[in-house]
Formats: sequence, C-alpha cells, structure tokens
Amino acid sequence: MLLVLAVGPSGPSSRSEGVLVRDNNRSHNVRVTDQVQSSKVPVTVLTGFLGSGKTTLLNRILNEEHGMRIAVIENEFGEIGIDDALVIDAQEEIFEMNNGCICCTVRGDLIRILGNLMSRRDRFDRIVIETTGLADPAPVAQTFFVDERVRDELDLDAIVTLVDARHIVWHLDDERPEEVENEAIEQLAFADRIVLNKTDLVSADELEHVVQRIRSINALAEILPATYADVDLVEILDVGAFDLGRVLETDPMFLEDLDHQHDQSVTSVGLEIAGEVDEGRLNRWMSWLLANQGVDIFRMKGILAMEGVSDRVVFQGVHMLLDVETDRPWGAGEERINRLVFIGRNLDREALREQFSSCLVEAV
Repeated sequence: MLLVLAVGPSGPSSRSEGVLVRDNNRSHNVRVTDQVQSSKVPVTVLTGFLGSGKTTLLNRILNEEHGMRIAVIENEFGEIGIDDALVIDAQEEIFEMNNGCICCTVRGDLIRILGNLMSRRDRFDRIVIETTGLADPAPVAQTFFVDERVRDELDLDAIVTLVDARHIVWHLDDERPEEVENEAIEQLAFADRIVLNKTDLVSADELEHVVQRIRSINALAEILPATYADVDLVEILDVGAFDLGRVLETDPMFLEDLDHQHDQSVTSVGLEIAGEVDEGRLNRWMSWLLANQGVDIFRMKGILAMEGVSDRVVFQGVHMLLDVETDRPWGAGEERINRLVFIGRNLDREALREQFSSCLVEAV
C-alpha cells in the first residue's frame, strides 16, 4: 500500500486534505532495520542541484514495489510549482512549499508541517523530503536535532544527493562572492549517499573526472552510478547512514543556527498562460533560447497544451539540453493552462512571457 499525504505551504488545511491511497499488493524489497522498528519515523532528504533528477527519483520511490506508505514534502524555488504535477498519479495529493527555500524562509514551515504529519502517524511509515535544487541541506538536517519534538519523533535516515554528471563540474567551479555559498558543493559535502545520475551523457574519462571531483569534497559517501535515477532503493532507504557524530567531527558548528547567503543573481520566472501552443513556433523559440541563453538557464520545466494533442506535453531542460515528452491526458474539465518555470541568471520575465506568447496558435 502506498499513501501520499497532502502537505502544503500553510499546513495541511491550506488545500483539500485528500490522500492518495494505492493498494498494489506489493512485497517489501527494502531492508527492515531497527530504526524502522523503533517508534521514530525515518526521514530521507533528497537534494541535489537544479536538474539533477530529484523528481525522477521520487517517482521511482513512489512507484517501486516496496509496500511502504510514504509521506512526501516537496519544496520548489519560485512562485509557481511544477513538480507536484510531474509526480505520477499524485495530482492533488502532494503539496508544495514554494514560498521560499526550505533551508531559509520556510524552515519554520517545515517544523510545523512535520508536527502536523506526526498527528497522523498511523497513516504512513516514513517521510521523504525533496528540497529545491538551491537548498543547502545542512539547515534541513539541523531541523531534526534542534527542535525537541522533531528530535524525539523523527530519525534522519540519510541525505541522498543527486548529481548531474554532465553539468556538475560547471556548477562546482561557478565563481561566487566569498560570502555566498556554492550549494552544489554543500549538497555533496553533506551527502550520505550520492546518486551519480545521467552517466549516459558523459564519456568514461569525463565520468572518472567527475568521481574524482566528488571524492575531493566527500570521500566517504557511497557513489551510486545511474541513468534516469534508476537505483536500487535498498541503497538509499533504511540505510541508517546519517551520523551526527561524524558531521560534528568535520563541522563542530553544525548545530549552531548560522546565517547563510544564497547567490542573489539566481532568480526564478514562473509563467501561467492559457492557449494552444503551435509546435513549429515553440521549436523555433526553444532552439533560439537555448542557443542564446542556455548558459544562464540552470533549469527550465513546464507543462504545455499543444495544438491537436490530447495529452499534456512536459518539457525539462538543463542548460543547453532539452527533453520533451507526452504525459497523461488532460483531465475532463481540466483547463489547458501552460505552466513554465525558468531558473537561472539574467532572466527577463516580460521578454520570456512575450516570446512564449508568440508561440500560441492565437498569439497574444
């Protein structure tokens, strides 16, 4: 049985409190540890830089044959959430925290949401938290030790960091002001398990170089090579890998509530525009956009209503790479709204809106 609890930016009451219960008659293939058998609920934190494959892995967790009931908390960077609509079979059941980064402005929301979840403890076995790609996992991990109720009722099982093998070195070498942290480095440094994703997009020599760079930051975490985030869940769930003592040895100030500063040059633009999209116009615009701004676009994703297509069309891009595929059919009575999110530097909201609008069949 799989159960996904609704969790939102204002707590479970911010939207309908429906739950998705799916009985798959599935058998366990994840190890049962003393941690799971204890009264504490194990929590897995999925992190990784923009476009590394976190939502793909989350979908695998929710659809694998493991027999577990999972509560999911998602956090997105920007004013429009897309990932909830990309999680398979969970249209209204996974709520997002998209009013800020989980390691900063919504950390208090995280504590409150975890508390609300525990009032429904009998309805799930574990919790999975998917952070935004710009989150520093350290403050998220701190939550499980600095808040008394969270510490008593929840157990941080592991921080699982996904890595985009094609682009990670670029992000590790991204120059920042001294006071601004590099989230890609922090995500690797605090990882208990590292899913080295998209290995099919690099050569053997490039992959070896990526592994060397990872090991220069984190010499202990197990590295799991993968394509499309396809890893054995036994390697990332119920692993009991987070060790507070080890963290304190390397970072004695870990439990101190220290300020950290994100790169303010990275912004998000979200668009919601009604209308049917012309395929030819869209292809020409996307090609131009990637050729001219691909370096500055860390991540783009969206759901499109294409002319003459009964299914939703999902696009996901990382820098100059773009993947487009059909998704589920549009629901009966569901408004065919185009939803797009761009994350990166030097983004011009009005220009993006105007350019995309020109791709509509009836251009606005």
